[in-house]
Amino acid sequence: MSDIIQLLPDAIANQIAAGEVIQRPASVVKELMENAIDAGADQIQLIIKDSGKSLIQVIDNGCGMSETDARMCFERHATSKLRQADDLNHIRTMGFRGEAMATIAAIAQVELKTRRYADELGVRLVMEGSVLKSQEPCQCPPGTSIGVKNLFFNVPARRNFLKSNSVEMRHILDEFQRIALAHPDLFFSLHHNDSETYHLPSGNTRQRLVGIFGSTYNQRLVPVTEDTDVLEVSGFVGKPEFAKKSRGEQYFFVNRRYIKSGYLHHAVMTAFEELIVKGTQPLYVLFLQIDPARIDVNVHPTKQEIKFDDEKLVYNYLKVAVRHALGQYSVTPSLDFEQEGSFSAARLAPDNRSSYFDTIESEATANRSGGSRNTSGGGEGGSSGLTVGSSQRDRHNLENWQKLYEDLGNGDESPTFPELPEEVGGMITIESQFSERQEDGSLVSPGFREIKEPYQLHNRYIVNSIKSGFLLIDQQAAHERILYEKYLSTLATQQAASQGQLFAQTLELSPPDAVLLTEMLPQLNLLGFDIETFGQHAFVINGLPAEIAGKQNEAAIIDQLISQYRSQLDLKLDARENIARAMARSAATKRGQSLTVPEMQLLINQLFACENPLRSPAGKACLLTFNLDDLERQFAE
Repeated sequence: MSDIIQLLPDAIANQIAAGEVIQRPASVVKELMENAIDAGADQIQLIIKDSGKSLIQVIDNGCGMSETDARMCFERHATSKLRQADDLNHIRTMGFRGEAMATIAAIAQVELKTRRYADELGVRLVMEGSVLKSQEPCQCPPGTSIGVKNLFFNVPARRNFLKSNSVEMRHILDEFQRIALAHPDLFFSLHHNDSETYHLPSGNTRQRLVGIFGSTYNQRLVPVTEDTDVLEVSGFVGKPEFAKKSRGEQYFFVNRRYIKSGYLHHAVMTAFEELIVKGTQPLYVLFLQIDPARIDVNVHPTKQEIKFDDEKLVYNYLKVAVRHALGQYSVTPSLDFEQEGSFSAARLAPDNRSSYFDTIESEATANRSGGSRNTSGGGEGGSSGLTVGSSQRDRHNLENWQKLYEDLGNGDESPTFPELPEEVGGMITIESQFSERQEDGSLVSPGFREIKEPYQLHNRYIVNSIKSGFLLIDQQAAHERILYEKYLSTLATQQAASQGQLFAQTLELSPPDAVLLTEMLPQLNLLGFDIETFGQHAFVINGLPAEIAGKQNEAAIIDQLISQYRSQLDLKLDARENIARAMARSAATKRGQSLTVPEMQLLINQLFACENPLRSPAGKACLLTFNLDDLERQFAE
């Protein structure tokens, strides 16, 4: 029998490797931009068409390559970053594995132009499916230009699994932002479909953050600086009041390499403990400088996972650095140890009632004497009137407390009760304004009537009695279902009421958010919004839907909509359904909001008028049914 094990051809091996290294167009952007940085470029341009599906081009002014190097860079495991195994312990470059260019050339059509500063002519190479199609001298500026066209042209299954253009562009923007944040001293620009999205001149980290996220972020940043023998921590964290419910503005960089670490994220969240609302995420962009020998970056082809020599030490240093920054800039809350509660348990205890009365009387006397002396500020007449009112109220409160305790005696006497007539069976019923008299003349206390009206439980759930038991309704999930179906109907009929703003509001967004809002605008305007573009990343809000106008700040409403829309992009929903979900989530009654009985009854009626009253748009249960028979069995056990 002949041998059956053989070496795979390079083209097939590269396509297999591409499954790990190149997952989507954003992966190509990452690899090409990191190569440009390793080449010593200080000006890097990124050109995108059709969200990277048609073209991804990176142009830099780095050192360039010779003709031999240009050809060798497309071979597997060919790199200029490593020479021996020990170099893996001292990696300071972005790339080192020598896989990116080979895998990109295996699944796309690649055109490379490069020239060194010392050469008069450069070289042009064309690769297609790992096959060299052309190699010739050319005239080009110093540096390197790499154009990647028709990604996954020879792997149809991978191309079919790509997401929509908006999703893929969002991933590209994420990669671009990470690299631009890690290198604020370099110039970066991004063009998408012949429109400049980013133009980031070289500067410091704060300037780069403002350039990426917008000028409003300048006031939200708290600098972090901590230098130790083992670790250097720098960067910025956001002020607690600007924390958001969605993630996306959290960045860790180790030796200028972006990483993902749930462990380090927990350290930052611990530093923000009791400063932010539960479920929200603070902004942070933190840079960790550490000896390369103490970390291992060769964990995954994407190089976004790192192993630390002493992870607990890094955790503690990071937590302390963030806490110190928040305390240094007076962000952490201060404790007032001189503040005293109005009523304490000791004051209200019967055994201490005499001291309590004395305290009240002394405080009233002090207020009266203090009020007579305080004649500055608002005038004598106003001050005197306020003092007299306070004194009368204090005396009135004192008399009420004395009446409350005057019949308690010294505790030795036994309480006496009037004898009850036998005809009422030893029970007495006291009539009040809330009692109802039945047909036979007897009184019924309101606590014993059958409850027909719904009522709220912890301001989160609505309890409604039914013949077989009762319903427990999640008020937020139910309202989301009602609004979702309403917005879908409005988008279909294009009939929505809009309430104009007295003064138009101008809103400036970050480029990624501006891209999403531009995509949402046609559907939003059908729902009653009146928003129009105003410049590159600015918008003018002229009107809002009638049902949400005046409830929140316009900027907060748009921010919530964009956040909800972004979180649902991966669900492959059409724009109409996605916007209806985002609107319903933003405008729905939240948990913790108190409702009146008519409001609860209206919500219940509207819920059962929906096509699917059982589930919210996100698939959560809107209501639960509790049967009386089941409850009886539970109590019988």
